[in-house]
Amino acid sequence: MTQLSIHPLGEAALCCSLPAPLSLEQQQRIWQLAAGLARVDGVLGLIPGMNNLTLSFDPLSTEAAALEQTVLALWAQPARRQQLGRRVEIPVRYDGPDLADVAAHCGLSPDEVVRRHTAAEYVVYFIGFQPGFAYLGGLDAALHTPRRAEPRVSVPAGSVGIGGAQTGIYPLATPGGWQLIGRTALPLFDPRAEPPTLLAPGDRVRFVAEPA
Repeated sequence: MTQLSIHPLGEAALCCSLPAPLSLEQQQRIWQLAAGLARVDGVLGLIPGMNNLTLSFDPLSTEAAALEQTVLALWAQPARRQQLGRRVEIPVRYDGPDLADVAAHCGLSPDEVVRRHTAAEYVVYFIGFQPGFAYLGGLDAALHTPRRAEPRVSVPAGSVGIGGAQTGIYPLATPGGWQLIGRTALPLFDPRAEPPTLLAPGDRVRFVAEPA
């Protein structure tokens, strides 16, 4: 079993973290741990991240030391088989400003980059960076591309990008350094909706190429 490290974040939060590399198996263990902690008295909030889980608690109803022992006991439980979430198709127009650069870095044609990007089924590992930004695991290793040396001041909402070994979609306009290969008109975040984010951890994602 992978060793779980726990350290305090101030007086009312703990961060539980795993060593690299990121994997679906480790993320599923994080989700299982979060599900168990959600039933523990005094736990106020749970935020799954990349190989980590941050939990906030009420220091008037529980102590950090006792909560740490609960975390370790839950972590020691056998991994349970977990069903993945919904399957979501996201239409993409592959005309991003970095598509040619990604193709050149990978030694592929732009059409082959698109073919490989649409051939995979991705899993939402966690939501972070901005509301609705899903970090997706499952990117073809041939498409792994470093982030831009100089981030853009503004990335349009709906931009589909590659950052290292992951791919994702910018729900809102923001500065960013991922390599932009396309864009989607599908809203990823709507504060008026319930839930406000289109994707959730465990969901499966397929990208579908639209005509240029």
